[in-house]
Parts: sequence; C-alpha cells; structure tokens
Amino acid sequence: MKLNLDTLKVEVLSYLQRQDFAVFHGYSRLADSDSFVSWDTERHPDFREFLDTARQAGVKLVVYHDQVFSSDMLEEARERLELTDISEPERRTIGRQVDEFDPYEGFTCLLELSFDYQGRVYLFHLSAEWYEDFQDLVENIEAAVEEEPPPGGADESMGGYYSTN
Repeated sequence: MKLNLDTLKVEVLSYLQRQDFAVFHGYSRLADSDSFVSWDTERHPDFREFLDTARQAGVKLVVYHDQVFSSDMLEEARERLELTDISEPERRTIGRQVDEFDPYEGFTCLLELSFDYQGRVYLFHLSAEWYEDFQDLVENIEAAVEEEPPPGGADESMGGYYSTN
C-alpha cells in the first residue's frame, strides 16, 4: 500500500480534534517501552479504528508523533558508510543508493499514535515504504561498519584481572 504520510498526518490531526482527544505532541515511544502493544496496521491500516478503540477504553489523551526525513539522516548514512571496511566500488554503489533518497528530504517518513492503558502503551505506527527501504539500507551499512577494538587492544579486554601467563 502506497502511503502519503504528509496527507495522512493532516487527516489524523483533524480527526483527533473532531473526536475531542487531547493531543500530546511527543517523541516516538517505540524505544521508550518494552511493554507496548502494536496495532496490526497491515490488516487494519485505518487509524480511525485504533482511535475508536482508545475512545472505547476511555482514553482521552493520545500521543502524536511524526518524523520528517532530513538531510541529517542522509548525511549520517553517508558518514557511517565511510567507516565501513568494504571495497571502494561497493562503497560507491551503496553511496549512490543513499543518494536515491535525496528527493524525499522534507517528506513525512513515519507517523505514530499511542496511548497508555492499564500500564501498557498501545501503538499505531506507519512508515512510508521508501523509508523502510532507507532503513534497510542503513542497517546494511551498520552491519558493515568495523567494530572498534577495546581501548588498549585485545589483551586488556578482561580489564587486567587475569594473568596472560
């Protein structure tokens, strides 16, 4: 399903206002909690269903978060690519793949709604398909970044507690 999250975020905010939800403009809650429950956006992609569930549970406050794709994200991917231990031709190829995401700068790449209910965070999360592709590319770059050796070399990895005799 092709999503235009820029259009959808306007629709979501309008719906929240019409339904008298208090909207807290917050950060993504994906990394904040290990006790969240994700909405099945593949089979139920309509945010209205999620918010109707919140309303039926008596929820009045919804956390809203969106993220705009930025040049900083692209630059960070390029910087990480330079730290990889891959051949120069492969690095150029991957660099061109990163460059293909330049036209998306300024577009909304993800949208998230969440609410708290009985100690759990309930989460509705959508990402643009192209952003998922970008994240996959960044994961591949990260996997190729050489791990830094511990300070002082491998012999000091045990903190000097054990003898090398």
